[in-house]
Amino acid sequence: MARNKGPRLGLGKVLLRIFGFFFVSALCGVLICGFMVPVVQFTSTTMGGSIGFYESLPSQLDVNSPSLSSNIVTADGQHIATFYAENRVKVPLDQMSPFIRQAIIAIEDSRFYEHPGVDAQGIIRALTSNVTKGTRQGASTLTQQYVTNVLNESRLSQGRPEDVVLSGDKSLGDKLREIKLALELEKRFSKDQILEGYLNIVFFNRNAYGIEAASRYFFSTSAKDLTLPQAALLAGLVNGPSVYDPTTAPESAFNRRNLVLDRMLEQGKITQADHDTAVASPVELKITPSLQGCAGASIAIYFCDYVSHLIMNNEAYGATMEDRERLLYRGGLTITTTLDSRLQAAAQVQVDASAGANPDKWGAAMTTVQPGTGKILSMAQNTVFVPQDGKFDTQLNFSVDAKDENGLDLNGAGGFQPGSTMKPFIFAEWLNEGKSPTAVVDASRRVYPVGFPWRSSCGKVLGGYSTAQKAQNLGADDDLQNNDEGYYRPMPINYGLYNSINTATFATAAQLDFCGIQKMVDAVGLHSGLDNAPINMHQIGNLLGSIGVAPVVLASAYATFANDGTYCKPIAITDISDSQGRKYPAQTPQCKETVKPAVARGVTAVLQDVLKLGSGVYIEPKVQNQVPVAAKTGTSNNNGATWVAGFTTRLATASFFGDTSAGQQRAGQNVTINGKFYKSLDGYMIAGPQWANYMMQATALYPSGAFNPPPPPPSPGPSTSPAAPR
Repeated sequence: MARNKGPRLGLGKVLLRIFGFFFVSALCGVLICGFMVPVVQFTSTTMGGSIGFYESLPSQLDVNSPSLSSNIVTADGQHIATFYAENRVKVPLDQMSPFIRQAIIAIEDSRFYEHPGVDAQGIIRALTSNVTKGTRQGASTLTQQYVTNVLNESRLSQGRPEDVVLSGDKSLGDKLREIKLALELEKRFSKDQILEGYLNIVFFNRNAYGIEAASRYFFSTSAKDLTLPQAALLAGLVNGPSVYDPTTAPESAFNRRNLVLDRMLEQGKITQADHDTAVASPVELKITPSLQGCAGASIAIYFCDYVSHLIMNNEAYGATMEDRERLLYRGGLTITTTLDSRLQAAAQVQVDASAGANPDKWGAAMTTVQPGTGKILSMAQNTVFVPQDGKFDTQLNFSVDAKDENGLDLNGAGGFQPGSTMKPFIFAEWLNEGKSPTAVVDASRRVYPVGFPWRSSCGKVLGGYSTAQKAQNLGADDDLQNNDEGYYRPMPINYGLYNSINTATFATAAQLDFCGIQKMVDAVGLHSGLDNAPINMHQIGNLLGSIGVAPVVLASAYATFANDGTYCKPIAITDISDSQGRKYPAQTPQCKETVKPAVARGVTAVLQDVLKLGSGVYIEPKVQNQVPVAAKTGTSNNNGATWVAGFTTRLATASFFGDTSAGQQRAGQNVTINGKFYKSLDGYMIAGPQWANYMMQATALYPSGAFNPPPPPPSPGPSTSPAAPR
């Protein structure tokens, strides 16, 4: 037999270790027995002063649910994104493979079901080795480890990471506290409850806390389906997550796994055949990266970002921003949204196709809301959230406001000029004042000079339009312009609307009370996308949409017509609950009749002709051949913002294409997009097919019926624009 090559100890060191062994062994026994009747007197420097210290330690451990991941899901149950400070999914013990239960006990605490929380035999065995051999064996039971994890988790949840105590840094006081709490914990909970808690809280990897997250991360499976070799590898990992990480130290992980299998065999937990088969198997990982937050969303990244801002801005989820962030990232919430994953997928395909490779970074966005509820069913744009080579990246959401009604950030782009999609609301006020939809207006007038008698019953001053003011109000050249020649003539007002004639809109407004126009625009929820302020309709240029509006806002406004005049505020969240079933406030439909049904039906009737006879006649495919549908095109003065907003009885969608850069001043003229040259962009050209292709799919999923017909129009009378003042 070879001689021991280890260092030879002097007599003094040997005696010291022997003394230490008996002293600490006695201490261990006294601590365990003395939990009920403490009789130990410690030295002041080594043992913490006296038995009074031990008695002063807390004996009650608050075992709250550990930090859990929160998930955002669609209305039809599809995963959108996960938020976490610690990636953890809580599962009951009976949803864990028996292999992982056996493996963790075999390697970490073979006497788990026999000791009262502290294992005297284990402590004596470890002390014997440490004192006589100079090793550093631990003796913490699973219960003690669970106590440590619960304490540290509580510190983290309270925002006290500096108070976290790692195993190698524990003082004697920490160990005594751990022992006392472990003994008490075993009185309150069954062994299975403690094991379940431990396996749900323990750290496996920075991407995985708890056995379910670890199973998903390393093997793309669930805890209940872990095989014997997989369970043995994960059980071996908890002792040294970085040392035995199979992604960075495969050999160490392999050896540690086989050690666990050896222990399981020694303890009779597996058969020799099972052991040998498992030991011979390679480590086969199937990593599923754990993606954090909306940047890692599987679908609808920008909708996800919108939902997260709604939560972070709402005091219903915590008094402070820190409280709300803690709830979102640690509360184990399931946030059920209004999104329909089928519509979202269809919308995403269309916006991605609109500009192709898009080196010039033209933006496309499309949002659908549900008339009658305000539910946002889809929200898509043609950009990526995280920079990628060859992709148009931005974190701004093209579909929502920059700020909410309280001035809090929504991360939106702030809206885009809606152009002629504003015209139906002026026409709505025309009908609201009892005028005929076929009355003739003088669309030949091109100049409305300062001092023109615009009418405002609420006493507000209107900005006139003249050549001197053209740039500020409309951006026209010398006078009010139409898109095509040949329309500067008297015409029926409905004809002027479905053909989108600017001079007809001004001639219409010239006979209306601007306070009524203001009320109509406010009634359908239209507001500035930059600051959520009302659009001042007493600024004449706003008749043609010079204030930026977000797609979700425009879609909701058009949904009012689809819903017979009942406006519903857009909502995105229908349910929030945590792992314990506790409910948190969600959004509910906020609907109110703000437009007379007869008025809404009258507008809808004319907007159906946009696609049949007017400015949208060239849009392909022909959605109107499949389902009753109404729509309006829109283009800003410099053609940099183009739109189609349209609806059925069940869906309202705003489709945008244009410049989304800061300031949004780029002209959509003489541009090449997706390989095609455009002298000047118009709503029907790109935003139109984007909308139509999407609606063909969407209406198949949401079949719609005919719109309610408008009432008979009042008897037409003479109706011309008032003369200019002399």
